[in-house]
Amino acid sequence: MRIAILPLALGTFAIGLTEFAVMGLLPQIAQGLDVSVPAAGMLVTAYAIGVVVGAPLLTAVSLRLPRTRMLMLFMGMFAVGNALAAVAPSFGVLVALRFLTGLPHGAFFGVASLVAASLVAEERRARAIAAVFLGLTVSNVLGVPAATALGSVVGWRIAFAVIVVVALASVAGIAILVPRTGIGTPARLGSELAVFRQPAVLLVLGMIVLGCGGLFAFYSYIAPVMTGLAGFGEGAVPVLLGVFGLGMTLGTVLGGRLADRVDPRRVMAALLAAQAVLLAVAVVALHTRWLAALVVFGVGLLGLALIPAVQSVVLDAARDAPVLASAAIHSAFNIANAIGAALGGVVLAAGFGLGAPSAVGAALAAVGVLLALVSMRVAARRPAAAVA
Repeated sequence: MRIAILPLALGTFAIGLTEFAVMGLLPQIAQGLDVSVPAAGMLVTAYAIGVVVGAPLLTAVSLRLPRTRMLMLFMGMFAVGNALAAVAPSFGVLVALRFLTGLPHGAFFGVASLVAASLVAEERRARAIAAVFLGLTVSNVLGVPAATALGSVVGWRIAFAVIVVVALASVAGIAILVPRTGIGTPARLGSELAVFRQPAVLLVLGMIVLGCGGLFAFYSYIAPVMTGLAGFGEGAVPVLLGVFGLGMTLGTVLGGRLADRVDPRRVMAALLAAQAVLLAVAVVALHTRWLAALVVFGVGLLGLALIPAVQSVVLDAARDAPVLASAAIHSAFNIANAIGAALGGVVLAAGFGLGAPSAVGAALAAVGVLLALVSMRVAARRPAAAVA
């Protein structure tokens, strides 16, 4: 069963490369397509919008397909999008392709999480989900720096071509290694949509949108904060991004183990509370280099440790129809990304200083704690109502 999870993790590795490597290649892309670097930032925005739109849309239209076929379809679309991006003739075409490439992102993550969970015993479910997300975190530690370096030397188009190869390897692995049976049956749209009337599901999605916005309020401005506040040189920023990625990787592993042993709702509340405290302390700690490095590691660790717990809660709340709700998690994360980055930019533009995005992040994480606590109360009432 662990072997069957490998091609799923390889798919999330390819997704991580596509989502984050572009950020390091923006200067090369801007120069190659004759646009400014700020304008090239639209490539990041277009992809994020594609994720938000595509996660529920693609999942809804493919619900009648077997889950293995859904995974192959989504990753195949991803490969095609990157292949076309590698030969895009103009910036406008590349922006459109980035939107289209983002469409299968959340749908793949959602279905891959369900398939991984179905391959193992229930007491190991969160760890299986964490294994799928390891591809994303490892891409941040190893893949993104490598793709950025490759693109800088031989051109950004080659970096997209490499992603195509990884995505196609994932498709082949899914076809060969992932079982066709025992991983769920085709779903009905009406049942999947009915799940969104459940308070437990809505609370978790709201908690992601607001609570996880704290992570992105900090991460979006990590470069100017580390150079302008902590006193690091520009050359240290890639190293700090690697530290953040290491924190994400360790957090994914630990979060999976924790959510299998403790009520995942308690895990969500505890992790968001720790994130709120850490980001509040960061307002002061970011003035000291070694403390700033610890903050970077800790924010990455706590942010990704949350994922297996969130996925487990949604699987429990939407047990009979989990496909669309699972995909919606990733739309919620990208909305959190947009909200966190926007609010962080607002306080910076207002002149509150480079520590302000961390303060905003702490406030958002604290709101997430409140929603997680409400989710715990709702879950506690459900068994009592069932007994009555």
